[in-house]
Amino acid sequence: TAKLDNDVAFLAEVHQAGIFTVTGSPDQNELGAVLGAYCPNLLFPYAREAISDIVGKGSFPQLLLQPINFDAVYAERQRHEAEEAAAATAH
Repeated sequence: TAKLDNDVAFLAEVHQAGIFTVTGSPDQNELGAVLGAYCPNLLFPYAREAISDIVGKGSFPQLLLQPINFDAVYAERQRHEAEEAAAATAH
């Protein structure tokens, strides 16, 4: 969403999916990291490019999405879930 003051100038959405084959038998933590960080890291550059193309073709000012560190996002989510689990067992 791009805004001009408090008004929405334009809104661009991209829905993206990927099909990944995970071979072997990774443990649950490894599989979580693959699905929660590795796969989004592979897909996001394509979403960034799609948004940039859509916005440009719509004759709007250039919009470049900032890179996202999905490894850090995944680690933060894991930390938050661990804190919630610890709080739940403490009660």
